[in-house]
Amino acid sequence: MIETLTGAAQPRRNFYGRRHGKALRPTQRRHLEELLPRLAVPGVTPGGAVDPAALFPGAREIWLEIGFGGGEHLAATAAAHPDIGLLGCEPFVNGVAMTLRQIELGGAVGNVRLHVGDARDLVDLLPDGALGRVYLLYPDPWPKARHRDRRFTSPENLTALARVMAPGAELRLATDIADYVEHSLASVAQVPAFERGAAPIDAPWPGWHRTRYEAKALTAGRRPNYLIFVRR
Repeated sequence: MIETLTGAAQPRRNFYGRRHGKALRPTQRRHLEELLPRLAVPGVTPGGAVDPAALFPGAREIWLEIGFGGGEHLAATAAAHPDIGLLGCEPFVNGVAMTLRQIELGGAVGNVRLHVGDARDLVDLLPDGALGRVYLLYPDPWPKARHRDRRFTSPENLTALARVMAPGAELRLATDIADYVEHSLASVAQVPAFERGAAPIDAPWPGWHRTRYEAKALTAGRRPNYLIFVRR
């Protein structure tokens, strides 16, 4: 069980699996010890508050990437859009370590802030209409039927996202799992705050930067799917 912001006990709601992988290299440990404290989102605790405008003074918009994995897309997007404040959430420590190195090499330290943990803990603390875009790229598909409720694109999670997204903001989803596409479309149909965008499902949006998970999917012969949902 976990304690909510109101103090009431609720079932743990993790939509991810393990948090640690193989042993970290010395350079990765250094990035976690030295760079992560500079980039960590403050206030993501029960009773806390997160003000993205204070984290990114003067930013044109605030974007969020949920589950940034190895950080390829996050770091490239931040470097390509220095006028955007980019929040990233990832519970897998090894991925965070890889991402920190890419952020440092790409020179995007100034416009990135990271939360090492459940994205919903951060979303719960964001003000209404704070986000201009959300990325959900190759999320854990949770293929077993008994685990479907752990998929991030549930009506509950989409409703929470809708609150913190500005009118016209886009939720961009990429996945190589056809069943995840069907599940997401069915969930969006239950959330009036979203409508499906007109972008084709078989072509990435402009500025797309391929992730390691997409490369693995293509090598395995699976077809990527790209969906855009617009906040009404």
